[in-house]
Amino acid sequence: MSWEEDIDALAEKGNERMDAEDYLGAVEFFDLAWTMLPEPKTQWPQATWLLASIGDAHVLRGDFETAHAALTTCMHCPEAIGNPFIHLRLGQAQFELGNEPRAADELMRAYMGAGPEIFSDEDPKYIDFLASKAAHIERPIS
Repeated sequence: MSWEEDIDALAEKGNERMDAEDYLGAVEFFDLAWTMLPEPKTQWPQATWLLASIGDAHVLRGDFETAHAALTTCMHCPEAIGNPFIHLRLGQAQFELGNEPRAADELMRAYMGAGPEIFSDEDPKYIDFLASKAAHIERPIS
């Protein structure tokens, strides 16, 4: 198997752990896949979705510092800038760490890229925060 196939297989196992809400278990698979990326790691498309997955898992388990680190590095990977989901998770991490100006910027990027629906399964505090910082923010349709 190629390194790409190995990474895909590990990522699939990580996704299965995410579906089971075993976020630490998922991170173990994503981290192992990360170690298999050739240097410089951030040049590969796989780096984008691996770091986004790591950040997602850490946000969901409430470890916002680790999520912030993964998602900040993710922003240096191919096609991360402008990805609404990555901006959403980074904005949530920034918000929870008390970095309100950065949180507002990242959450606005998510909102502008995907509309209010990106917030539909999230705690309403994030869209409420964004609405407190910018006019004409619509709420997701329930």
